[in-house]
Amino acid sequence: MTIILRLDRVMADRKISLNELAEKVGISNVNLSNIKTGKISAIRFSTLNSICRVLKCQPGDILEYVDSPEDR
Repeated sequence: MTIILRLDRVMADRKISLNELAEKVGISNVNLSNIKTGKISAIRFSTLNSICRVLKCQPGDILEYVDSPEDR
């Protein structure tokens, strides 16, 4: 199973910077950058909730499941 984070795409669509989103969500720029670049193995629901609230999007707009060869 592979989950791909599409936060960068949603942020670009909403024309919001990393700094602005981090401030509105209430997390550090470093942590948000790690989420944006996919350098995480987990995300708190409260963080996902805050990101979706600020960006006015659904979790499925940010998270994408892609079938990996070992799952077949």
